Amino acid sequence: MVVGGSGVDTVVRVDSLPVPLADSVGVGPILEWPGHTGGNVALGCRALGLDVKFLDFIGDDWTGGQIRARLAEGGVDFEALISPAGTRRAVNLVERTGRRMSFYDGRDPADLRMPRDFYLPHLRRARHVHVAITNFARFLYDDIEALGVPVSTDLHDWDGLADHHREFAFRSDLVFLSAAGAGERIASVMREILREGRAEAVIATAGAGGSYLMSREGSRTPRPVPATLPPAPVVDSNGAGDAYVCGFLYGRLAGLDLEACARLGAVAGAYACTGGGNAALIGPDALNTDRLRPATN
Repeated sequence: MVVGGSGVDTVVRVDSLPVPLADSVGVGPILEWPGHTGGNVALGCRALGLDVKFLDFIGDDWTGGQIRARLAEGGVDFEALISPAGTRRAVNLVERTGRRMSFYDGRDPADLRMPRDFYLPHLRRARHVHVAITNFARFLYDDIEALGVPVSTDLHDWDGLADHHREFAFRSDLVFLSAAGAGERIASVMREILREGRAEAVIATAGAGGSYLMSREGSRTPRPVPATLPPAPVVDSNGAGDAYVCGFLYGRLAGLDLEACARLGAVAGAYACTGGGNAALIGPDALNTDRLRPATN
């Protein structure tokens, strides 16, 4: 089950980042990609053969229609509530190497809440819940914990300081984040999440630099997991982190140990970079799970 985080990306390809200051810059075709973090995780997990229920707010607008169509195309079981503020948007500048800069319009009202009678029947049937860091999603944690359902979240570029992310960081069993957000402090941020929260493991992704894993039962020094070379030229890094999450969760639900899950995440993330937006979704055969060591616990 995935909660929150859908939206539409407007992708603008540029020669380099940062973009030189100018009144007007000619670019190639500007594309629209429905997905965002929640939609991408739902689509990626479904492409791996998992049954996915996705719950979110979207607008009664044309961008919301794009999201419905993309999720239906990907076979995701999507139920939406209508947000009075409309559908979330982002404008992403993507340079030739695939690196991006994103301008995110979250737009959800601060008092937006998902009704308990809407999500609770689905939560009771879930094997695992992945929660986007949309504000309304934090109010599901009490029921998630009461039912004992494992939960994960992605803090994206959290610097370890912003208050918005803390509840998600400290109340999730698996915590993903980008190493870029905290920079040189990433190891201490990972240790804080394990010390102050309930997480079994914290995973920091570093793009072409691979990822880092720290677990409650292991060392308090992040263990590096090497990146996987993409099987084709890199087109776009948008969605690579979401794909990493999908590969990792697929492995975890299959009973693999944490390092094996991280290797699956690396494979899925690299594969995602070979297509625009969420066009390159890896399937279970390409993930080569038969080569990985299953968990012994």
